[in-house]
Amino acid sequence: MNLAGLLANLGITAVAVLLVMLIALAVAVARGRHDGIDTLWGLGFAVIAVVGLIVSGCGWLSTVLTVVWGVRLAAHIQLRNGRRPEDPRYVALMKRATGNPHWYAFRKIYLVQGVIMWFVSWPVQAAQYEGGGIGVFGWLGLVVWLVGFGFESVGDWQLSRFKADPANRGKIMDRGLWRYTRHPNYFGDACVWWGLYLVACQHWLGALTVLSPLVMTFFLTRGTGKALTEKAMGDRPGYAEYVQRTSGFFPLPPKPEGSR
Repeated sequence: MNLAGLLANLGITAVAVLLVMLIALAVAVARGRHDGIDTLWGLGFAVIAVVGLIVSGCGWLSTVLTVVWGVRLAAHIQLRNGRRPEDPRYVALMKRATGNPHWYAFRKIYLVQGVIMWFVSWPVQAAQYEGGGIGVFGWLGLVVWLVGFGFESVGDWQLSRFKADPANRGKIMDRGLWRYTRHPNYFGDACVWWGLYLVACQHWLGALTVLSPLVMTFFLTRGTGKALTEKAMGDRPGYAEYVQRTSGFFPLPPKPEGSR
């Protein structure tokens, strides 16, 4: 592995992320809403992967997998959020703004997400400097990525169809993949990043980036993913029963009715 090249790449992608976040802030100020950062989450990873590929000249597998995942996620979120008013999370956050509101938004929203994005992307960048063909870890990572991408994509599609039917208003989504896990999209997201990490594990320096998928998994399970979603859903009729019979993260057969 070209360690010097990788370190230089990390610096270049950090600058790229900063520029992307500054552009995103300018667009948000012009639009008068900040939830575009959710769409940018997937696209930002795609930008990092493409910049890394240009600089390194190799690492097609990790680049393609990251771009496909990021573009699909961005398109899904944009289609979902484009029909809604501003996300209440960002409205509440901006109400607490002190001093210059744009500087406050940059620090609390864009800079924080940019740093997390850059750190989580380390396995992708490490894999771009390994050289050689796809080894055992590369193929294993591809399989885990495919499982994750399938869960995330199908789960999002099933939920979108469910919500689009007026007859389901007020009901709990417990069909398809949602019968086996309350969060097939978050489970799939975690698998995607563990798959990319395995691709990076073809070299021992890539294996050292293990904190990146761990951080992503933490946010998906304990941070802004599963935990925040369940807090918002907790008082809905039938949700407590759904929780009792359905796995919280890893897909498992649903428990029989009435069991704990």
